[in-house]
Amino acid sequence: MKNIVFQALADAARSNEPVALGIISGVKGSSPQKVGAKALFYRDGRIKGTLGGGCLEAEIQQRAIQSLRSGEPAKFDLLLDHDFGWDDGLICGGKVFGVILPNAQKAGEKFWSGLANREKTLTWAVGKDFSIAFADSPRPSPLAPLIYQETVTPPCALWIAGAGHIAQAVAPLALQLDFNVTVFDDRPALANYDFFPDEAVLKVGEWQKLSELPLPDVPSFALIVTRGHRHDALVLKDWIHKPFLFLGMIGSARKARTIFNHFAEEKIATAEQMARVSCPVGIKIRSQSVPEIAVSIMAQFIDKRAELVGEKRVSTAAKVELV
Repeated sequence: MKNIVFQALADAARSNEPVALGIISGVKGSSPQKVGAKALFYRDGRIKGTLGGGCLEAEIQQRAIQSLRSGEPAKFDLLLDHDFGWDDGLICGGKVFGVILPNAQKAGEKFWSGLANREKTLTWAVGKDFSIAFADSPRPSPLAPLIYQETVTPPCALWIAGAGHIAQAVAPLALQLDFNVTVFDDRPALANYDFFPDEAVLKVGEWQKLSELPLPDVPSFALIVTRGHRHDALVLKDWIHKPFLFLGMIGSARKARTIFNHFAEEKIATAEQMARVSCPVGIKIRSQSVPEIAVSIMAQFIDKRAELVGEKRVSTAAKVELV
């Protein structure tokens, strides 16, 4: 999924619409947003993205509009205390500081589209002179020392085996949660875009051939939700040997024991490999409906992504305070 702020910057560059980019470049203590949070401010009051909402965002918006009028970049250094945020409940007690960059669209459509598309790892930075460039690009005025630096990486991959009702609920949710989704099934009647978002990749064919496909060169996760135990086991037989960071399978603990006992007897997988499979998949939230099951599944995948990928997935690579 494209980053909405970067995409909005690319759109603004294409139409030559003046916009101001606000970035939180540093945080001390508690705050409503983390380093790397961004918002795009327009002259007519529109906002894309968020810096935390409430009075914090309203204050930065006022400064951003003034910055657009003057054409001058600005820094902000705000203490979120009782006096500042009582009306909006923003009394975190922490401190946020950052930068406002008027006319950020002038970095160019190609620059911002590259960051929005996230097809490869890119590092960009804001220099002390408020210049914007890729961190490794030569410039007449060097970027260092930096106000801000950020590495944008491709999303983690989520492979879903099965195109039934659970997959149809999980896929759009996973896309919103910043996974690149690929759905596999041997039934073209289900694995089609009548049931899945256009952003999902659909792979249809015999399971044996589908299982031979290589994983993408990004951290990858897997979910097995086919139409029955036999097909789940058929997919698991191959996927258990792939280097997924996390593999979940729908079903019960009894189902897991049955399949794992068979795998052990047939020497299909080792005990260590089987221990990596989470079945039943999902966190326990007393889910009953399909949407609730999808939420429970994706909650576990979010948690595992944070645990296993962590800061590698977070876009901000360097937390540089304003000086």
